[in-house]
Amino acid sequence: MPFHHLVNLTLLAVYPLAWFAPLATAGVLPWFSGNQITIADGVRDLWEVDPALSLLVALLAIVVPWGKTVMLVAIHRGWQGPAGLIEAVGKLSMADVFLIALYIVVVKGVGIGHVTPAWGLWLFTGCVLASIWVSWKTAKAARIVPDQATSEKAPPD
Repeated sequence: MPFHHLVNLTLLAVYPLAWFAPLATAGVLPWFSGNQITIADGVRDLWEVDPALSLLVALLAIVVPWGKTVMLVAIHRGWQGPAGLIEAVGKLSMADVFLIALYIVVVKGVGIGHVTPAWGLWLFTGCVLASIWVSWKTAKAARIVPDQATSEKAPPD
């Protein structure tokens, strides 16, 4: 089994850990219930303020990245899938990193309290970067594999 397949299978377990790992430690932030911010807590706390935004964050930070990982597992097992689907899902799953960065910039810019990145932010960023690498290796391997219909040898005369 190629290494990128193993990395992808590992992501199935590591992504859920990253959702509950502390992304940042916040001080004096009125809209978060605790002082450690996780993706799961952020979705929960956002639900009380803005359910639509909470669903969007849950979709982009939880469902899409994990769904992309599951799709890559299926592709590694031979599933062809619709053309362009994995690329579209990959672009959506990058939005989660943008949302986290935007959150930290907004909080620091507002000047209310302080935010210090925690180990979960590195874990989550590592998951996203590993997923990008697995997608790249999977696409590269798909281009290298010759089409079996054209590579079959012609029968002898």
